[in-house]
Parts: sequence; C-alpha cells; structure tokens
Amino acid sequence: MDEHDTLAALKRRVIAFREERNWRPFHTPKNLAMALAIEAGELQELFLWKSEEEILTLLSNDVFATRVQEEMADILIFLLYLAEAAGVDLSEAVKAKISKNQEKYPVTTSFGSSKKYNEPE
Repeated sequence: MDEHDTLAALKRRVIAFREERNWRPFHTPKNLAMALAIEAGELQELFLWKSEEEILTLLSNDVFATRVQEEMADILIFLLYLAEAAGVDLSEAVKAKISKNQEKYPVTTSFGSSKKYNEPE
C-alpha cells in the first residue's frame, strides 16, 4: 500500500479538499451524520429490489461497478469528515471495536453463524 493511501493520508486529502472550498461551516457533526446516511442510502438504492444473481451480474458491468465504487467512496469521505469533526481516530476506533467484537463473538460460538451475540441458540 502506498503511504498516500493510508486512512490518515486520505483524511488529510479530503480535509484539504474541503478547506480549499470553505465548506467547513457546513460540516457540523449533525449534517455530516445525515450526509453519511444519505450516501449509504444511495448505495442501498443501487441494490434495491435486485436478486443476489442480478447483483452479481451487475457488479461485472463496468458502469454499475463504477457507481457502486463512487457511492462507497462518498460514504468513506463523509465518514472521514465526521471523524475529524468528532475528534475520532478511526484507525484506533476500528482496532478497539475489533477487540470488543472478538470478545462478543468468539470463534467457538460464532463460526458460520449469523446470530447476534445475545440471541439464544
């Protein structure tokens, strides 16, 4: 991985992009959380009403795959903005959450299961 592709480097790039346009006043935590949800909805819309087979076929289409890629990028961009606004180090947050999930979902009880940790077996 190129050092310019790390999460911290991507965050610096999106923040610089925003600062060049003076968009910070619009990037409140509330607005960013809403924008993040909207972008996630736009990604969901691409898959809405389609079967798993249709989706697999569509993902092999360059135009559709590009649309998915762009929506995923928008989600990450708004998440990086929100992390900056909330003072969250996403790398550390992900590491902490993985550790927590390892405790909640030990391999011995969750391997091959889609049940939530607190659902009865």
